[in-house]
Amino acid sequence: MPFEITLILELALLGLVTGFLAGLLGIGGGMIMVPFITAILTARGVAAPLAIKMAIASSMATIVFTSISSVRAHHQRGAVRWDIVRSLAPGIVLGAALASMGVFAVLKGSSLALLFALFVGFSATQMFLDKKPAPNQVLPGLAGLAGAGTLIGFLSGLVGAGGGFISVPFMVWCNVAIHNAVATSAALGFPIAVANALGYVVSGYGLTDLPAYSLGYIWLPALAVIACCSVLTAPLGARAAHQLPVKKLKRVFALILYVLACYMLYRGLST
Repeated sequence: MPFEITLILELALLGLVTGFLAGLLGIGGGMIMVPFITAILTARGVAAPLAIKMAIASSMATIVFTSISSVRAHHQRGAVRWDIVRSLAPGIVLGAALASMGVFAVLKGSSLALLFALFVGFSATQMFLDKKPAPNQVLPGLAGLAGAGTLIGFLSGLVGAGGGFISVPFMVWCNVAIHNAVATSAALGFPIAVANALGYVVSGYGLTDLPAYSLGYIWLPALAVIACCSVLTAPLGARAAHQLPVKKLKRVFALILYVLACYMLYRGLST
């Protein structure tokens, strides 16, 4: 019984924190969840390479629920650019399917951890430097957005994040206001999460070394507890996102990503 209580408390705290950060930064919470779920699973005897894969899959599955709560709060403030969501969504679903049902199952856990660190570190640098887009920089046409969506969905499927680490900098670079970019990224988290979660179930089906209560690569205890807790705090984060100045919001985003990139770099090199 103490084991179960401790596990529930750990996952509940993780869910409360990631839900708030998902609403605040539009990152879906995956950037926070992957390192911590990896640590929780390895501490309970799951081999590190498998733990990393399950952390990525489980964090993505929770984003299905977190994104709904977060985007409702952003939508009520009129911040979501639904025209961008509609243009990016088809490519996102395609990219997510290619990643979660194909490449993800082939790559080693250590490679996925290094990839996670690389892209998170790059995104953090872009946001921290606060590079200003050219005054005439605008969103590309429909074909360009479809390609961007495919890339966002594919990379999100490999690292278990809601896509904010790419979509927010991309939209800001195209002169979409930061608060609109964060809100729109939260909305994009739903199709990213649904498509990838289904792929993780399919690609992990039939594996024999998974821990108890697993559905493919998804660890159901993490999904259930984190999802229930994160939906409580995501609206609070979304409310805070509209009260912070733009530069401070970018710096908070970048600093959190730097810390997580360093941790996953360590996990990838030591696995």
